[in-house]
Amino acid sequence: MPFNLPILLTWLRIVAIPLLIAAYYLPPGWVTQHERDLAATLLFCAAALTDWADGYLARKLNQTSAFGAFLDPVADKLMVAAALIVLVQLGRADAIVAMIIIGREITISALREWMAKIGAAKSVAVSMLGKVKTTAQMLALPMLLYYDTLAGFDMKEVGNWLIWIAALLTLWSMGYYLRMAWPEIAQRSAEK
Repeated sequence: MPFNLPILLTWLRIVAIPLLIAAYYLPPGWVTQHERDLAATLLFCAAALTDWADGYLARKLNQTSAFGAFLDPVADKLMVAAALIVLVQLGRADAIVAMIIIGREITISALREWMAKIGAAKSVAVSMLGKVKTTAQMLALPMLLYYDTLAGFDMKEVGNWLIWIAALLTLWSMGYYLRMAWPEIAQRSAEK
């Protein structure tokens, strides 16, 4: 298993997950709700920055690896799932949104693994639609974690709109990836 700066950043993103969750389990009186929300938001935003930084540094420093390529999306999915579960528990996101986003990530990860196993990974490579979905998601989640007004900007309302947009884009992108994989699925089914 290689160890370099990009992989360290990915591991830091994974370590941030229990810290984000722990912010909401601190004993009453230690911090205010606003301080909890701010800490969780800052942790999530820092993790999102490491997601960008680890990929950039891996390419820039020529430190790409199969392990890093595996670990990076796992860290992303774990962070998003943890944030969604916290938001559902806090009543800031609907369980259906969490189910759609987490369910899609599991489905597409399994699809990509299977397609890679049969040598057809390129047909389910990351698309622009997937990137737009991720952008909406990564903007919505810190807004919903913060859940307050910031400089006259209602984070919770905009965050709620964005998370629903992300859920719709999630379904759309899942349909897109399944459609791209369908010829291989149909061919493999016909061979049996």
